[in-house]
Parts: sequence; C-alpha cells; structure tokens
Amino acid sequence: MGDRTERGFKGARRLRFVIHEHHASRLHFDLRLEMGGVLKSWAVPKGPSLDPRQKRLAVAVEDHALSYIGFEGRIAEGRYGAGEVAVWDAGEYEAEGDPLARLGGGSLGLTFYGRKLRGGFKLIRMGGRERQWLLIKVGDEFADPEWELKLVLGKRKGRE
Repeated sequence: MGDRTERGFKGARRLRFVIHEHHASRLHFDLRLEMGGVLKSWAVPKGPSLDPRQKRLAVAVEDHALSYIGFEGRIAEGRYGAGEVAVWDAGEYEAEGDPLARLGGGSLGLTFYGRKLRGGFKLIRMGGRERQWLLIKVGDEFADPEWELKLVLGKRKGRE
C-alpha cells in the first residue's frame, strides 16, 4: 500500500477525520476527511468495517466546512439530511502521497488513528462511477474479522 512505515506513510502529515452516525431517513455513516481546506465526505450506508473481507460502499457527497467536524445534534425536519447526528469516531489520519491527487486518480491509501478505526484502509473509486467508492480495511494488526459495528445512538423504531 505505498511507502508505509509502522506509524503510517513516510513523510505524511496528519490531518483530522470524523465519522458521523447519521439517523436520517435511513441510518448511514458519514466519513469526512480534512483535505484541501474542507471536509471531503462520503456516505457509507453500512458503516466502516475492521474486517478486510468487507467492501463497504462509500458514496461521495458534497464537501463540508471544517467547522462541521465536531457537529452533533439534530438537523431540523425539512432540511437536507434531517435527523440525529452523533460523532461515531474521530481522530487523525495520514494519506498516501498527495491526497487530492490520489482521489482524482481513484485510489487513496489511508492510515487512521481514531478510537475505533485504526490502521490502514483504502478508498477506491468503482470503475466508471464518479461518486461510488469502496472503503476497504487493509489486513494489518488492527484488522478484525469478528468485529461488529456498534451504534452510538442506537436504533430508532421504524427507521432501521
């Protein structure tokens, strides 16, 4: 996965990330990476996984302002994304090479330093689909085939 060291990518700068648990019309998770002065964002319907066998769909959505990184609360009915939002995980990450250039090329290696997400991941754009990506855990010491996603807010009746 590129020029990796035990602590991530050689010469990489650490940036912030957040994963929001978002109870909108459908439960999903929002992966947000600080990059280029904004939060590059993907909706991950099933949430991330620490199991390298699980390829999780990640749909690119609009960039968000950096100030949104710590947002928790309710988005009012009638507004885009209406529903409860909580921080599921947050921390720092390192990217392989120039992250914006790698995204443009359709493949980005990441090392997460979060409370829940740790170690290597890849974001890979699906062929011919501009907005559809896969989020895949790398088989490293943080991989866990038995791992199960646990919600912060829990399930709401009639929504999941």
